[in-house]
Amino acid sequence: MLFGSRLMGRNIVEKLLHSHLISGEPRPGQEVAIRIDQCLTQDATGTMAYLQFESMGLDRIRAELAVSYVDHNTIQVGFENADDHEYLRTAAQRFGAVFSKPGNGICHQLHLERFGLPGKTLLGSDSHTPTGGGIGMLAMGAGGIDVAVAMGGGPFYLNWPRVRLVRLTGELQPGVSAKDVILKVLERYGTKGNVGWVLEYGGPGVASLDVPARATITNMGTELGVTTSVFPSDSVTRGFLAAQGREEGWVALEADSSATYDDVFELDLSTVEPLAACPHSPGNIAPITELAGRKVNQVLIGSCTNASYRDLKTVALLLRGRRVHPEVSAGVAAGSRQVVQMLAREGLLESYISAGFRILENACGFCIGNSASPQSGGVSLRTSNRNFEGRSGTADAQVYLVSPETAAAAAISGRITDPRTMETVPEVQRPQQFLVDDSLFLYRETVGKGVPGTEIRRGPNIGQPPAGQPLPSVLDGVATIKVGDRITTDHIMPAGARLKYRSNVPQYARYVFEHVDPGFYARAVEHRDAGRQNIIVAGESYGQGSSREHAAMCPMYLGVRLVVAKGFERIHQANLINFGILPCCFADASDYDRIQAGDRIACDDLHKLLEGGGDLVNTTQGYRFEVKTALTERQRRILLDGGLLRHVAAAAGAGEGA
Repeated sequence: MLFGSRLMGRNIVEKLLHSHLISGEPRPGQEVAIRIDQCLTQDATGTMAYLQFESMGLDRIRAELAVSYVDHNTIQVGFENADDHEYLRTAAQRFGAVFSKPGNGICHQLHLERFGLPGKTLLGSDSHTPTGGGIGMLAMGAGGIDVAVAMGGGPFYLNWPRVRLVRLTGELQPGVSAKDVILKVLERYGTKGNVGWVLEYGGPGVASLDVPARATITNMGTELGVTTSVFPSDSVTRGFLAAQGREEGWVALEADSSATYDDVFELDLSTVEPLAACPHSPGNIAPITELAGRKVNQVLIGSCTNASYRDLKTVALLLRGRRVHPEVSAGVAAGSRQVVQMLAREGLLESYISAGFRILENACGFCIGNSASPQSGGVSLRTSNRNFEGRSGTADAQVYLVSPETAAAAAISGRITDPRTMETVPEVQRPQQFLVDDSLFLYRETVGKGVPGTEIRRGPNIGQPPAGQPLPSVLDGVATIKVGDRITTDHIMPAGARLKYRSNVPQYARYVFEHVDPGFYARAVEHRDAGRQNIIVAGESYGQGSSREHAAMCPMYLGVRLVVAKGFERIHQANLINFGILPCCFADASDYDRIQAGDRIACDDLHKLLEGGGDLVNTTQGYRFEVKTALTERQRRILLDGGLLRHVAAAAGAGEGA
């Protein structure tokens, strides 16, 4: 049966939203509340999400499904990560979530394989949750506190999006793959200016892409800054689910013939060539033909973008009878245990081992910079999704994002190489049956019920989520830092070795803007303790990248009450509001140039800014400048209360819903 067939004239995004709509007016830009069917968390964000779940007084999971994955901090140097994993395991058992043990794989790959279903909504505390769009889900990333609310059965709020159809025709050439498709889309639309959009893929070319290819495209659509991306659910989707032993969950999902879109991008797949995202942005695209010949020091294959059975088998076949170049360090990390088991049974791990690849753990690992950092100034080709400066763990590394085929060609030759120049690029078909072993998913039988008597175990590094303070009516602040365009959540809150402090906000807060301005923490504490509010001044697209809410939570802990920027990215703006920090935009972008770090900023009626904006006064330089806000009534109440945790408590005390 066609999902939503009674809704004539609607595209896929509209069908998914309307079928889950709780309240709000379905017009672009208007806030609506939708029902969330499934939730996922990962250990770098999930510990705080479950701590917030507890702080709200919630007793069990009320969404259809919640899965707690451990995939980010599997490097266990010191007790912190292992303690967090034990907390997550016992919390999952207590509240009725599925727990995915370390070593099982990366959350997005696993969810696609074992839980994702077309027609469902999925909210995850990881920005690459839109991977689920490859299987026909409305899958979105959000801050952990929003996921905690959804796990407890509460709605998720978003602005009704505009929908862009990416109409695909033709078929990909040998040696060209889905990674090149999404890099082509990034070349066209860039990494900023796409807030409030959803990409829907359609057209006759869709049928030529398997589910892992579609998932690669929706996964990295996150780098565009769109709310999410989605593919139809068709016979290809059905075949994938059947091969995973889950065909009973399949529903058809396609746009009506009379569906309309806000924009259409025509893309002939046969014209796509191998591409790379060059340092230091996923939107800095160049053809491999222009980069060919550049020396490569490291090649890493894996991540939630390109670590499927299809991807890794393709590389294994390319490596047969070949060896990694003597001057290249190469590693591979499968996306799931299922992929490793299948490669092992087919003798394909031998191709990697004989070629000289390091076999890395089934985890995020190198993608988040907590392992396999390249040498100083090294050129690293990776199949992951982000190449922000310093993210690899090496400040001056030159990281390129490429397809598995391009990565394999470079590993062999020692230089950036067009994979189409290789003798034969194999075409890997979906297996008739995937190997299914769910033994590392715990507590599946208690989903939504839990085991109420379970003791939740907390190590000494696990604290309580900090609660904000009500928004003051008068602002007496300092522009404690001024940053440029495209500041990512990695810039704000470093990952890698610092992630082990994510459950200890006072400790983690010491590293806010560590690599941008090492003096920020000390200045912020000085201002906070003197009774002055800290203000962050920023350029375009502030808050790009991951969904880590610590990039708002830790600044809140340091007394940041205002961020004034040229523009914000969706998830980070929501996180700022959830932690009681007011996001404002310069009404005149040139005012960004006038303001200097250290300037004193004042406002006699800060609450008035919530109604759409007003004036701030730069008392150091003696001038006024206008800022604008775009907040719903719900968001205004959250900010006045001092953040979502306090807002939920206030609503509960008044007998109201949040």
